[in-house]
Amino acid sequence: MLASALDRVLDFTVAPGYTNLGFALRARAWEDRLPTMAGQTVLVTGGTSGLGRAAAEGFARLDARVLVLARNPEKGERAVREIAAATGNAHVELVLGDLGDLRSVRAAVADVTSRVDALNVLVNNAGVMAPERTLSKDGFELTFATNVLGPFLLTELLAGLLEAGAPSRVVNVSSGGMYTARLDLDDPQTERREYDPPAVYARTKRAEVVLTEEWARRFAARGIVVHAMHPGWADTPGVKTSLPRFHKLMRPLLRNAEQGADTIVWLGSADAPATETGRFWHDREHRPTHRLPTTREHPGEAARLWALCARLTGLDDER
Repeated sequence: MLASALDRVLDFTVAPGYTNLGFALRARAWEDRLPTMAGQTVLVTGGTSGLGRAAAEGFARLDARVLVLARNPEKGERAVREIAAATGNAHVELVLGDLGDLRSVRAAVADVTSRVDALNVLVNNAGVMAPERTLSKDGFELTFATNVLGPFLLTELLAGLLEAGAPSRVVNVSSGGMYTARLDLDDPQTERREYDPPAVYARTKRAEVVLTEEWARRFAARGIVVHAMHPGWADTPGVKTSLPRFHKLMRPLLRNAEQGADTIVWLGSADAPATETGRFWHDREHRPTHRLPTTREHPGEAARLWALCARLTGLDDER
């Protein structure tokens, strides 16, 4: 009871709960051991550094076969070697793919399909916060393309493998910053307003959570559980590059990558998360998806977002 009350206080006050202090206080109540994942296959996007690297290593320590999706061959090969060496797991492999390039996403799916007959866990972790409005190779705003369209296409194209691996799981890595943002279907690519990188990023992370709930409904009959999570404030290369002032100010209180990725690995391996779907998590507990009434979606907006993504990624033309 005391641990639960402390958790609620940490969550309500935000800042303490998002730091390494919040993680340390909550972790005291957790069981240390997670079940083995021997015989299971996990795909982690953005697995060369930060949260993705820590998650890939966490799954490898549980004896899963880990596919690390990365866009840079040299960084990818180095990460795979280092993860294998650190964990003693020889079944760590590189998949090349750039989530900001839809053709590259399709090529990555073809590669994965050629290697495995089933997928047990997909972690949509890779993301970007473009410093200015930039277009992807497909002509879409880069942050929206990488954080929303790429993971959408990847997940949809891998749904068959996930169904073959059922009961399977999709874990979407969001951000606590999404609490400040509302889904914007009138200007999803920030064409008609000032380009503010953190705000754009937050809107894409809100979209990820909305898609999580929509996928949970659509995938339920196929044995695929879908959850979203946020890692708190973690000391990752992305945070250091994109938010340098925040990083410098908060560095003593930032979580390390392993702490930030803990809930990713837990969602992909533990028994409890497999019994429900469509939830938003932080530090192994359900969290609300809204803290402000102004960020709530209107009825039908989740379906509209899904339809927009299907149209922009070309899935509508294939069905």
